[in-house]
Amino acid sequence: MRETPLHFRTITEIAEEIATKQLSPVDVTAAMLQRIDQLDGQLKSYATVTADQAMAAAQTAEREINAGMYRGPLHGVPIAVKDLCFTKGVRTMGGVEVLAGHVPAFDSTVITKLAAAGAVLLGKLNLTEGAMGGYNRNFDIPKNPWNPDRWTGSSSSGSGVATAAGLCIGSLGSDTGGSIRFPSAGCGVVGIKPTWGRVSRYGVLALAESMDHVGPMTRCVADAGIILAAIAGFDPNDPTSLPNPVPNMLEGIGQDLQGVRIGFDEHYATNDIDPELADAVRAGVAVLADQGAEIVEVALPDVDEYVSAWPTLCTTEAVVAHAATYPSLRDAYGPWFQGWLDMGAKVSGTEYAKANNLRAACTGHLRRVFSEIDVLVCPSMSAPPHVVTEEVLYGAYEPRDPKFQRFTVPFNYNGAPTLSVPCGMNSEGLPLSIQFVGKHLTEPLLCRVGHAYESATPWHDLHPDV
Repeated sequence: MRETPLHFRTITEIAEEIATKQLSPVDVTAAMLQRIDQLDGQLKSYATVTADQAMAAAQTAEREINAGMYRGPLHGVPIAVKDLCFTKGVRTMGGVEVLAGHVPAFDSTVITKLAAAGAVLLGKLNLTEGAMGGYNRNFDIPKNPWNPDRWTGSSSSGSGVATAAGLCIGSLGSDTGGSIRFPSAGCGVVGIKPTWGRVSRYGVLALAESMDHVGPMTRCVADAGIILAAIAGFDPNDPTSLPNPVPNMLEGIGQDLQGVRIGFDEHYATNDIDPELADAVRAGVAVLADQGAEIVEVALPDVDEYVSAWPTLCTTEAVVAHAATYPSLRDAYGPWFQGWLDMGAKVSGTEYAKANNLRAACTGHLRRVFSEIDVLVCPSMSAPPHVVTEEVLYGAYEPRDPKFQRFTVPFNYNGAPTLSVPCGMNSEGLPLSIQFVGKHLTEPLLCRVGHAYESATPWHDLHPDV
């Protein structure tokens, strides 16, 4: 069997060799920076590459490890973060032209925690404007490494591309309506949207604060758990962060699924979606049963009615998030996000209240469903990555069919944790993705389920030929 190239290896693999001094953080970081230099001119995943800082951090990590001060599995490992996360002295733009010169004077909490874990920051990753659906013409559109004409999954697109293409060993994304799950699915990687509040949002540019989540994107489930453990925890600077202790995210990983009740609503998960994806999800359920899980038939309501309320909530909260620059600098926004903000500015208090009531109703239905199960299984999105053009992505806002976010928005509404894992390739050679949804604060169980699935399937070992 051919050895996995360094750039496609996992945090788990690299960390073991760094800890035993078989691998140098300086050498790993230099190799990653060289690969970025060679390939990212085409893939366009990075907004800013922090090469000098990365090499300095790698040298510090190497000195510490050689002195016996090993911090843990992220020590000396090169990662990258979505360009929403404030990074002291490094521009943080959020894909927004009006923030092109924004250089924070402090680090976001997630950056502080990654540094405390000894991670090496390679740079900041491109995203859609304001972390929504379209791009500003002054910013690059990341290219899907499986097929450059296909969608990269919206907001955390740079994170998905860089992780899939081996331009970082792991990354951070954010998710308000699917933006960890969509790029994870579209680029064939693993993504965790944690429980809302599990990870501090202090110093992270907002889209819609009541639904924003920050989480890891990696090439295997264990790696996602490692990053999540590093960035999770209460933060006094973010009063919405949860005071619950951070558990061992990998507790029970490697065990079978005996005693785990996994809910499956075949109608919800397979009706009116891509047939090859539906078949892959059904096959995934069979794998879980083979691993010892009890498959429980559940019935979800038609969630599309509830999903249709999401634009009202998100646009309104986006106007609040951009109050410093919208509407005063409205013309500096690209047409897609400008239209999004314009729509939010017209929402009345009554309309927002009605939308919020639909959100609450959806959350209530899900609470009932989860009273019978531990984990729900469904797709991460309704189809493989679709064809896109720069004209569309730089163009004006167009409403989406609610089914587009059928498998994402309900879990932004209720803040439940989700895990997306590759589950196949379609006939066009594009990745497919299965999603596991848990109860609040059950990320270790999700990692156990995801790892059991991953261990029985080959999909996470496939990489794009770039």
